[in-house]
Amino acid sequence: MTGRPPILFPLFAEIETLPGVGSKTARLLAQTGIARPRDMAFTLPHSVIDRRPVETIRGVAAPCVVSVVAEIEAHIPSRRKGGPTRIMMRDKAAEFQLVFFHARGDYLQKQLPPGEKRLISGKLEVFDGVAQIVHPDYILPPDAVGELPRFEPVYPLTAGITQKVMAKAAAGALARLPDLAEWIDPSLMAREGWPAWNAALHAAHAPEMLADTAQAAPARQRLAYDEFFAHQLTLALARRQQRRLRGRETKATGVLSGKVLRALPYEMTGAQRRAVEEITADMAGPRRMNRLLQGDVGSGKTLVAFLALLAAVEAGGQGVMMAPTEILARQHLDGLAPLAASAGVRVEILTGRDKGAERAAKLTDLAEGRIHILVGTHAVFQKDVEFNDLRLVVIDEQHRFGVSQRMELGAKGEAADVLVMTATPIPRSLALAQYGDMDVSVLDEKPPGRKPVKTALISTARLDEVVAHLRRAVAEGRQCYWVCPLVEESERVDLTSAEDRFRFLRAALGEGIVGLVHGQMAVADKDAAMADFSSGRTRVLVATTVIEVGVNVPNASIMVIERAESFGLAQLHQLRGRVGRGSAESTCLMLYQAPLSDAGERRLQILRESEDGFRIAEEDLAMRGAGDVIGTAQSGVPRFRIADLERQAGLMAVAQSDARNLLTQDPELQTARGQAARVLLWLMEQDRSIRLIDVG
Repeated sequence: MTGRPPILFPLFAEIETLPGVGSKTARLLAQTGIARPRDMAFTLPHSVIDRRPVETIRGVAAPCVVSVVAEIEAHIPSRRKGGPTRIMMRDKAAEFQLVFFHARGDYLQKQLPPGEKRLISGKLEVFDGVAQIVHPDYILPPDAVGELPRFEPVYPLTAGITQKVMAKAAAGALARLPDLAEWIDPSLMAREGWPAWNAALHAAHAPEMLADTAQAAPARQRLAYDEFFAHQLTLALARRQQRRLRGRETKATGVLSGKVLRALPYEMTGAQRRAVEEITADMAGPRRMNRLLQGDVGSGKTLVAFLALLAAVEAGGQGVMMAPTEILARQHLDGLAPLAASAGVRVEILTGRDKGAERAAKLTDLAEGRIHILVGTHAVFQKDVEFNDLRLVVIDEQHRFGVSQRMELGAKGEAADVLVMTATPIPRSLALAQYGDMDVSVLDEKPPGRKPVKTALISTARLDEVVAHLRRAVAEGRQCYWVCPLVEESERVDLTSAEDRFRFLRAALGEGIVGLVHGQMAVADKDAAMADFSSGRTRVLVATTVIEVGVNVPNASIMVIERAESFGLAQLHQLRGRVGRGSAESTCLMLYQAPLSDAGERRLQILRESEDGFRIAEEDLAMRGAGDVIGTAQSGVPRFRIADLERQAGLMAVAQSDARNLLTQDPELQTARGQAARVLLWLMEQDRSIRLIDVG
């Protein structure tokens, strides 16, 4: 199948082909992402209005929508210009008023002639003890009850679009739905009691009670599953494509890693050992490895990654470790250097700063295999960088790369294994959505000797006490990070807040004690400030969030986070993880500006109660939503129309195993169910994955 199947053409026509949609409405709908009949069909109502007629409004709990037949008793015109006209109505047991603003009297007389009856439907409210309906939605002859929708779906609106326009367009889109063959596993359909696709969409657009608009309603659940399944099928195809790439069998001997482990002053955790076994087993196999190493702050990812790199060296090859920033690359080098010395292997760094003869010498040594492990930024992938025998690529801080960037990296042609590390614990549903194409190793234990960090919440009104505490700590030889918030996204404002705080603390604590690092500084100045702090020449480092990931100064035992309420949970957890790395008792002081919002208070309380990054990540997801947690702009997390990543994680997991099973049983998607799944991929606009099957 090389192009979109003709059965789907009506759903991919222009949106103006739907009833009631002209060019102006089309422009307004496009702003909400509705560009074709397919999008309209997948835009579901979020609630429902019950318009079933009642005998009388007596006993109805206002405010609510009612439909009732009533007699028109009298018109009471407005006493002042522009005021409301009131019409007295009586049903079988009660009186109420209709209220109209700016309506012409003759129009109202025609619509509502006194002495006659009308079927009225609208929102009943009680104002000053009087029951009234302002501008009813429907005024019909009593025998026209058939024209009144019994249950009326309520659609999400954008400015300039009414419910009537949405309902008409949705009905037009539903009229075009083709009958598609079923792509869901029949036993799953039966177990869940899900309707067929076409029936599910019709049901979702025709709710009869509020429960029908809930995620748990079978029709909605089925439609959410379709989105997850198409997405997971795409990831499974990408994963299969990756696995089809011939790898190199990189067999570790354990000689070098043995030297490192004997030199360590502590035992590895069970989680670290398990991760190393999973990684080295993958590397030894014939397929190319594509694995995610996920670990909480301080769970010892660097050691695991280094042992994997040593496996590449033991097999006669080379390894490379990529970090997103130069500060982190240098930090990795500092962390790996003593380990490398104990194993007797050569580690070098390559960044954009290497120039001229020094760079040329490194490139020659790399090409001739004298450098065993290279650390660097994305500069390690420039054209002139050639390895003698690259076996393993380790990428740090994964969520800067989406699936497509991973595919490009894999396409560099070397049959290198890929290990991606992330220090951000990712909730299971998001891990499935973002890394479903990868195998995952999780480090969920802290190495022995890591002390818990005491976390305290302090109002900014007590800033003087915090500074006094800091003065004592500095006198005792301790070190402290002081993180300033991004007041706004504008770098300039952020700069002043960090620089002002730097000047304030320098005045309070003395010259030469306080350093400063922020995103706008020249790289050399940043590195110099970091070096001063690492070596203990400065005692307090004022910083913006550039220190969020990876910075490692074991002697730093105090973390002050200013305006903590303005940070996300995961970010606060990352920042707190910068302390508690040495032998001293560590504290994290979260300064907040009172009064705190409920959400702000809940976030800070969760941090006080827990140091478990995975629990914190789940809470963060529940509170902020998927797009925010990873910053959707660069995250590679899909946007779903119906499915909800936060609340339907279980469904995503079922979709993942279902997608992988289908490809195992039907690798080319040629069976009846496989062909139906191809149609689903076109329907969900996963065109790239269709190319993957056909390339397959």
